[in-house]
Amino acid sequence: MAKRDFLSIDDLSIEELGELLDRAAAIKDKPEAVVDALKGKQVALIFEKPSTRTRVSFEVAVTSMGGHPLILRGDELQIGRGETVADTGTVLSRFVDCIVIRTFGHDRLKELAAAATVPVVNALSDFSHPCQALADMQTIIEQKKDPAGLSLAYVGDGNNVAHSLMFVGTKLGMHVRIAAPEGHAPEAGVTQRCAEIGAETGGSVTVTNVVAEAVTGADVLYTDVWASMGQEAEAEHRQNVFKGYSVDRSALDLADGDAIVMHCLPAHRGEEISADAIDGPQSVVWDQAENRMHAQKALLEWLLA
Repeated sequence: MAKRDFLSIDDLSIEELGELLDRAAAIKDKPEAVVDALKGKQVALIFEKPSTRTRVSFEVAVTSMGGHPLILRGDELQIGRGETVADTGTVLSRFVDCIVIRTFGHDRLKELAAAATVPVVNALSDFSHPCQALADMQTIIEQKKDPAGLSLAYVGDGNNVAHSLMFVGTKLGMHVRIAAPEGHAPEAGVTQRCAEIGAETGGSVTVTNVVAEAVTGADVLYTDVWASMGQEAEAEHRQNVFKGYSVDRSALDLADGDAIVMHCLPAHRGEEISADAIDGPQSVVWDQAENRMHAQKALLEWLLA
């Protein structure tokens, strides 16, 4: 059987996506069912970017499934410095059963995956955050049941999180609306691909500069930080550019009365999200964070068991 990588939500068929989400829900309900699923497996967890939720959720997932996680920081490896990314992938494949990597450029991730002979999992790249999107959709299904026909409004930077939400949403028949300032929209190729997916599933994708157009009547309100990791030098500039692109009381008032509030964390209250939104009764942010672990257990089982 050929090895599978998980670099983008678009790597999954609609059927595979549905099966993974069903399995994630089942594992959350009965975690004891997978205590030996990774017995004897070695999983390299490479963090070229610092992490809280991704590191802890993957390390706990691997350990609780009977596997052994090897935590490796970028500054502890020769990857991309004294050794090519491809050579690192080749060498690690001789030692471990899976490579999970949180990195910067997506091309770097693809180069590693092309050389590795074991599955490679994207734990975040500048282009995509597919593990987050799996947990996001698991959370939406928990709250709303069938996602088909629901509207998801994402407010903020058209970044890796936005890309993955567009893929996962349109694959499951949702109407994904992105509100981003001019110059910060999602990549045109992603928008085009998701429009094609939506044409098959009954979903759709809309990109606008107007927050009200995205959030009006929405079933899900979602946002992310204005300045992602690696963009710290642009933080002050982005404060001005993104002003008003927030999930706050005005957005909640325009959304559906039963709308849920989501954020991939870490959050900056008073910037991209208000305190009453993230800490209020419509917030599912903490369930969303927990579901990273359950969704990733299902993914690792699918790739390795």
